[in-house]
Amino acid sequence: MALTIEGLRLRQEGFGFAADLEVTEGARVAVIGPSGAGKSTLLAAIAGFLAPESGRILWQGRDITHAPPGARPVAILFQDNNLFPHLSVAQNVGLGIRPDLKLSAAQRAQVEDALERVGLAGMGARRPGTLSGGQQSRAALARVLVQDRPVVLLDEPFSALGPALRNEMLDLMATLLGGTGATLLLVSHDPADARRIAEQTILVAEGVAHPPRETGALFDDPPEVLRDYLG
Repeated sequence: MALTIEGLRLRQEGFGFAADLEVTEGARVAVIGPSGAGKSTLLAAIAGFLAPESGRILWQGRDITHAPPGARPVAILFQDNNLFPHLSVAQNVGLGIRPDLKLSAAQRAQVEDALERVGLAGMGARRPGTLSGGQQSRAALARVLVQDRPVVLLDEPFSALGPALRNEMLDLMATLLGGTGATLLLVSHDPADARRIAEQTILVAEGVAHPPRETGALFDDPPEVLRDYLG
């Protein structure tokens, strides 16, 4: 197993959260459950934004529980894309390589290659505000690509897009990141997203992240809390 969460317990503003699970290296895993159940909390703990009261997080057997976020093998794609409006698209992508943007010629070529792979060739000089919502999502995805991290956390990154465009972005993300061998954890409120790209799904309910189950089997025979959520 590549990503192991052992006896993780944390509390945030009175909200208790627990997780005991393992995710296989290279797996595409959806994270689903009711609003406020702890889906984003799970990702924040893995990324190092929340410190646990107890338990461990391991990557390939190495304990990263107390490692700072920047030292973890993790890249993150958020719902709002986190693009800086005063920087060009290429600069926003380049931040994934060097926060000071002092890029070498080879690194600038890496940025251009990533933009081409996500369908934004020739748009590097533009500002994020001149892009459509879908194009902004592509720019954020390009920044994840250049980070080249083995674990990618996606916190409802395409939920603001319409259904057709969201499916297009999910497929693009799965193709590009899957080709790198990265382990993907995708938080989504939509079971269709899980069925579309995830072999396994983690159910998060009432502050507990349950071990991954095969996606089709989970939705075909959901536990009561998931049936209530799905309606």
